[in-house]
Amino acid sequence: MEHIGALPVFVAVVEQKGFAAAARQLGVSKSAISKRISLLEEHLGARLLHRTTRNISLTEAGELYYARAVDALTAAQEAESAVAQLQGKPKGRLKINVPMTFGRLHIAPLIPKFLKNNPEISIDMIMDDRRVDLVDGGFDLAIRGGRLQDSSLIARKIAPCRNILAASASYLEEFGVPVIPEDLLHHNCMHYAYFSDQQEWTLEGPDGQVKIAASGNFQVNNGDALTTAVLGGCGIGRLTTFAAGDFLRSGELRQVLPEYTLPTQYMYAVYPNRQYLPTKTRSFIDFISTEIGGDKPYWDKGLL
Repeated sequence: MEHIGALPVFVAVVEQKGFAAAARQLGVSKSAISKRISLLEEHLGARLLHRTTRNISLTEAGELYYARAVDALTAAQEAESAVAQLQGKPKGRLKINVPMTFGRLHIAPLIPKFLKNNPEISIDMIMDDRRVDLVDGGFDLAIRGGRLQDSSLIARKIAPCRNILAASASYLEEFGVPVIPEDLLHHNCMHYAYFSDQQEWTLEGPDGQVKIAASGNFQVNNGDALTTAVLGGCGIGRLTTFAAGDFLRSGELRQVLPEYTLPTQYMYAVYPNRQYLPTKTRSFIDFISTEIGGDKPYWDKGLL
C-alpha cells in the first residue's frame, strides 16, 4: 500500500506523454518522477512503460495498470468531493475547457472576481473551439454551445446562444440589402466551421421555415476571425449575439433579414457524470450563471 502514492504520478506521465511534462504538471523534478516510476515497477515486478529518448508508451502490463489507476483516482476524487460538500468550502485545482471567443469575451473577465471570492481555488483554463474529451483530458467541466451530442456528460444551461445574420454597412451598400431569404443565394455568405449545419441556414419567418444553402469564399473555425471578416466587409455571416452584440449596438454591423430568426441554441456547462459534484465545480457553474444573467444575458441588451 505504500506505493499507492505513485498512482497520480504514473497517470500524469501517461496523460502528459512524458516525464518532463508530468514533472511540470506536478511541480517536482523530472528525476523524482523517474525514480518514483522505477520504484513502482520494481514493486510490481513488471515494466509499465517503454522508454525512448523521444517518447514513452505503455506496455501490456502498463495498459492494465493505467486503467485501474484511473478508476482508483476517480474514486479518490469522488471521496474528496463528498467530504468537501460536507465542509462546504470550495478548494483545489479547477481545470476547465471553454470556446475561444466566448471564453475571451465572457469567461476570462469573470475569473478575477471568482478567484478573489474563492482564494483556495486555482484555475487551469484551456481555450479551444474543438470538442475535447473531458475525461481523457482531465477536465472538471467545459462550457459548450449549440446542440450537445448524446454522451454520459451532465449538462446545465447557462444562457441562450442566439444567432443572427449580419454584415457591414460597406458590404450592404456595395452589394445590396437582402429582402427575402432567397436573396442570400446571390451574396457571399461566410461560415463558422464548427456549426453542425454550417452550409444550410434555417430561417423562421412570417411564412414559416426556409432553408437556404448559403455559400461563400470564407470558412473559419474561430468566431473572432469570422466576426473580423464580416466587419471588414467580406460578406454576410451567421454570428452569435455574444460576439456581435457590441458591433450591432455601435452600428458597425447591421442585422440582415431582421424579421427572420435563426434557431436559438444554448451555452451549457457540461461535466463528467459523478455521484458527487465537486464543490469547486458547482461554485464555478453557479457563479458564471449568476454573472451572465440566465435567460436574458447582458450581451443581448438592446438587441432583443
